[in-house]
Amino acid sequence: MKIAFIFTNYNNSSYSKKAIDSIESAYNKSLNEIIIIIIDNDSNEENINILKEIQSRCSFVDIIYNKENIGYFSGLNCGLKLLANKYTDFHYAIIGNNDLIFKENFHGTLLNSTDIFIKYPVISPNIKTLNGEHQNPHVIKKISKFREFIYDIYYSNYYLANMIIKLAQITRKYTDRKDEEQHFKAQEIYQGYGACYILTPLFFDNFQKLWAPTFLMYEEFFLSKQLADKGFKIYYEPSIHVTHALHSSTGTLPRKKIWQIGRESHREYRKYVKTFNFKKENHPHD
Repeated sequence: MKIAFIFTNYNNSSYSKKAIDSIESAYNKSLNEIIIIIIDNDSNEENINILKEIQSRCSFVDIIYNKENIGYFSGLNCGLKLLANKYTDFHYAIIGNNDLIFKENFHGTLLNSTDIFIKYPVISPNIKTLNGEHQNPHVIKKISKFREFIYDIYYSNYYLANMIIKLAQITRKYTDRKDEEQHFKAQEIYQGYGACYILTPLFFDNFQKLWAPTFLMYEEFFLSKQLADKGFKIYYEPSIHVTHALHSSTGTLPRKKIWQIGRESHREYRKYVKTFNFKKENHPHD
């Protein structure tokens, strides 16, 4: 069973190296069973040199060097295009951030989950941060209208956004969504956490690429809608474990820049999900 791994990279090539090292360790002497594609989104020279060293050492690694930063899902789509054009014998594609670590039993858990891979185009794995926090199942059901309203306030003003963050930190025990507490339960979900997905043959039978209307953020929603429009859902499988270093790329950006990127993505999101639906009443004199 040949597996493709596709990651984006931006000024954090050391994480790509760690991810590749973990995959090498997990597959040991079966490196002919893996394909790794790294999409670099216009990193600086220091990070490009790290990637070139990796490429010279690892024959199973392909690297795409973009001349501009085209974003997360658009970057992954470059990798998916290369995968479709160059390789024909892969079974599944693991896509996501490059700050992921795969354990030695990763391949075994994939083999044990082939029955659900037949039924679902996208599998969301059990993602755990370095400090032990679970990030899946990210959103089991749709987000409440009240929380959507808070998102609108958050992206209305940068200073209000900072106030909301501080308030959320204080009240986290009471206001944080509890979806991740079901990390032990395999189930269909509304959205999986965007750091890592597994694309099955059913995905490639129905789609050529990921829907990517935004540069960064809200990818979880756009993937879930892409699937839902064809009658599919995402499935969360807790037995497939992935470790996530968390925000290794966005952590290098200024906080306000991240907020501005998020605001643009939020505006795109609002084209499809309305906070409140006001229906115009029909009056006799209209």
